[in-house]
Amino acid sequence: MSEMTSRDLLEQLIGFATVSRDSNLKLIEFVRDYLAQLHIECELFYNAERTKANLFATIGPSDRGGIVLSGHTDVVPVDGQAWSVDPFSLSEQDGRLYGRGTADMKGYLASALAAVPLFLESELKIPVHLAFSYDEEVGCLGVRPMLAELEKRPHKPLLCLIGEPTELKPVLGHKGKLAMRCQVKGAACHSAYAPYGVNAIQHAARLINRLEEIGARLARPEHHDERFDPPYSTVQTGVIKGGRALNIVPAECEFDFEVRALPGFDANAVADDLQTYAQTELLPKMRAVKSDTEIRFELLSAYPGLATPPDSEAARILSMLSGSQAFGTVAYGSEGGLFNYAGIPSVVCGPGSMDQGHKPDEYVTVEQLHGCDSMMERVARYAVGAG
Repeated sequence: MSEMTSRDLLEQLIGFATVSRDSNLKLIEFVRDYLAQLHIECELFYNAERTKANLFATIGPSDRGGIVLSGHTDVVPVDGQAWSVDPFSLSEQDGRLYGRGTADMKGYLASALAAVPLFLESELKIPVHLAFSYDEEVGCLGVRPMLAELEKRPHKPLLCLIGEPTELKPVLGHKGKLAMRCQVKGAACHSAYAPYGVNAIQHAARLINRLEEIGARLARPEHHDERFDPPYSTVQTGVIKGGRALNIVPAECEFDFEVRALPGFDANAVADDLQTYAQTELLPKMRAVKSDTEIRFELLSAYPGLATPPDSEAARILSMLSGSQAFGTVAYGSEGGLFNYAGIPSVVCGPGSMDQGHKPDEYVTVEQLHGCDSMMERVARYAVGAG
């Protein structure tokens, strides 16, 4: 087969509308077939419904650790966004390549796939692995079955290079995340007799106010880590719903909140504080009016932060691959924390900027895509020389 450029492959990948709520199998099957034509076998790790899959492939020797090129295949929705171009068809204008996922993060996947022929023709001393996941955008959920399998293997990779958009700047750290849902069950009655009911919205508001107080404590200077922006762990409520009519005391209210935690801070401490407040302060008052009232908490998703030491071997390799020792951090999370937790040192570096990610008319520049191609050439050279 004729070799495909990173732009060719990006055009193919953008054509698959792999929004997290939908299947990614057509994209995964395209990648599998592309690699099969190059005589590379893949492993697929499916979800329980077999509607989505992770893909893992190894190029080079399989009896030693190597470098993982890791990225997610899912993208965020375009619903309600004012796009001036078709989000699922690659278009180019003024040196920019537009389409959903161009920056976050199919540009990186395309560059990694375009480099496969180079990896094959190189005499690799250590392998290069491809690890493409699903459901990263909804809490880094999909990669976990693949990681569980990799943890069992005797030869762990030396490094995982997560290709999230950093403008190809080397990143060693990001925050972790805890996302939870709180459901408040009150007691309805006519609003004229409001004191005889239990207003679920008002009690949810008290819980949200408590979260704001916790967030204010976390923002104090003694908790700051100036490597991050913002330099502290944050708490915010993003979704709330409840109530049926103004003249009915609402019996239900639920809200979703998240903690973006600095590495080293246990986000569960926020949830524990809120649950203690609910159990000791709110529920006794609610049940004094109606005994079957309740406050429940549900975990939506969680992943750890990343803080790879700047004097580590992983950082040394990243500086070589990126061409820079100006290590930084990012505010968003990635699967790097999970890879690192599985014993695979992880770093982040990829084309494009998150300033364009998740927005209408998302794009990656041609220059950034070519820069990622150059980084893949350095990956090949490192794998040939093995250090």
